[in-house]
Amino acid sequence: MSRKRETVSASAARRIALAAQGFGVPRPDGATNAGHVKRAIDRLGLLQIDSVNVLARAHYLPLFSRLGNYDSDHLDRLAWGRKSQRGLFEFWAHEASLLPVASHPLWRWRMARAAAAHAGDIKGKLHVFRREKGAFIDEVRRQLVSRGPLAASDLEAGTSKTGPWWGWSDAKYAMEWLFFAGEVTTATRRGAFERVYDLTERVLPAAVRALPTPEPAEAQRELVRIASRALGVATARDLRDYFRLPVDDFKARLAELVEAGDLLPVAVEGWSHPAYLDPNARQPRRIEARALLAPFDPLIWERDRTERIFDFFYRIEIYTPVAKRTHGYYVLPFLLDDKLVARVDLKADRANSRLLAHAAHLEPGNDAAKVAGPLREELRLMADWLGLEGVSLPRTGALGKAMSAQTRRR
Repeated sequence: MSRKRETVSASAARRIALAAQGFGVPRPDGATNAGHVKRAIDRLGLLQIDSVNVLARAHYLPLFSRLGNYDSDHLDRLAWGRKSQRGLFEFWAHEASLLPVASHPLWRWRMARAAAAHAGDIKGKLHVFRREKGAFIDEVRRQLVSRGPLAASDLEAGTSKTGPWWGWSDAKYAMEWLFFAGEVTTATRRGAFERVYDLTERVLPAAVRALPTPEPAEAQRELVRIASRALGVATARDLRDYFRLPVDDFKARLAELVEAGDLLPVAVEGWSHPAYLDPNARQPRRIEARALLAPFDPLIWERDRTERIFDFFYRIEIYTPVAKRTHGYYVLPFLLDDKLVARVDLKADRANSRLLAHAAHLEPGNDAAKVAGPLREELRLMADWLGLEGVSLPRTGALGKAMSAQTRRR
């Protein structure tokens, strides 16, 4: 039976999305603790991992955006601390991700498919590698059993990086296949963020491993529910992309959740595709927020959604040649209340203990004088969080000049 789609205004959809992502409540007043960090991650459902460290690695930044000057050691302990402290585990969800350990059972269907070598459910090159070099994978497994935690670089054989494997060695591919199949997970990170693997049973607490494994369909339904809660209001593509679910599986789960009333079909003003509302989504009349957003923040990582909600065209330009960059190398959008009002090219100059704002670009229709103060304060907060003594502001552009002028008047 068809359901009538209620209409949601574009501004209401924007506020719903921001509240769902944690921007509808004030930041903690005073020092943060591990509970703040855990609750923020539970709200989001995951943190995307990225090794680029020009400012701070991407998984640390969404928590700063929502919590302010938090202690990143809390995240490190949850992700890579002692077995008894583990509150997160690594897996391929929305790309490489940190996920709450309570959600481990929800991913076992994907691990099982990888172990059974379903080509559509593991990354293509890993599937080929497993088919062609199964004996090598068996040897890597034996090495892990007998030697304990290992990085790919620790293995005695298979470490040549020649050949068609995109720079990965055979050892790395073997480790990653075992990782995708759920046999191993990340024990810790070391050096230049190198992943160290160990048997899952030696890393995750026994209570987590003992959690019952749901049927694949129920696990997928719960993942879509988590995505819906994290997004607030979303198109089908938004929901599927959050955890990169297989297309056919997702279509079936979407229909089931709509029929059960777990997703409410709505039409959002200005959106060209049907949308779905979390039945329990907060619908605030006003958002008061201030945040610098990492390129891989779940609020903005789906670029079409970002443009649809905020009228903000955003592409990260790390891989763009310098001469062709529009805004800079590592550019963070600036959220002020319920709008993206600027973007800032940032770098942590650790040698000189300064946060460098190479450029600040004001979005059309915004007042530089009104944006300059909050942005300057947010940059100072970020510098404090990163342990940097100073902030170097840009001297050009309307926004850069406004920030510099306000600084001189202080």
